[in-house]
Amino acid sequence: MTDNTERTTHFGFEDIPEADKAGRVRGVFTSVASRYDLMNDAMSLGIHRLWKDAMMDWLAPRRGQRLLDVAGGTGDISFRFLRRAGSGHATVLDLTAGMLEAGRHRAEAEAMSGMLDWVVGDAMALPFPDNSFDVYTISFGIRNVTRPEVALAEAFRVLRPGGRLMVLEFSQVPNPALAWAYDRYSFNLIPAMGQALAGDRDSYQYLVESIRRFPDQETFLGMIERVGFEQARYRNLSMGIACLHSAWKI
Repeated sequence: MTDNTERTTHFGFEDIPEADKAGRVRGVFTSVASRYDLMNDAMSLGIHRLWKDAMMDWLAPRRGQRLLDVAGGTGDISFRFLRRAGSGHATVLDLTAGMLEAGRHRAEAEAMSGMLDWVVGDAMALPFPDNSFDVYTISFGIRNVTRPEVALAEAFRVLRPGGRLMVLEFSQVPNPALAWAYDRYSFNLIPAMGQALAGDRDSYQYLVESIRRFPDQETFLGMIERVGFEQARYRNLSMGIACLHSAWKI
């Protein structure tokens, strides 16, 4: 007897077939690509820059390291990494060609062109050999992946022994009063900002909903450990609005 049950996943608060999610996510980020950096500043009141700096502080890039920056979009993390390292190489991989194109047009991209590659690809099927990179980062991207556990397994595969995983993602606020206030801000103001600044309310409504569907800090830590990473830890940022997860391939 054949099982015709189709696997589903979430797209914001909507349940959809797994096969549809990548295309839907690509549509969201194609729509917002030209205004993505502006909207990040507006949505987080600029605090996303401090979170990314905190990511680099914990990561402590070293000269000559090879970075794979997945869902790297406009290159924010890769540019920071290369400036901190002083030398090395970064591969920016993203599902959406428009996001990568926006990254290429940034001033830093030209100054660092010899140290950067831009690759359209899927976090769940990375087009790289085993043991290829020293560092794997994904910043505000893993919640958009259809099956995050598959992406984490791919991260483990392409990292060299001794390699570092670093994930920056919106997370769950443990304080009930703060969580209530954050929900009011997120659901009422962020979609309105998307409409005003990017002419796209629906994409930003999805982004807010996708944050609420992502696992909490401890649950995600367990997912990282189950694919083989060790010394897994996390640090809350801004009282849990965002969170950094770090782990090693030993």
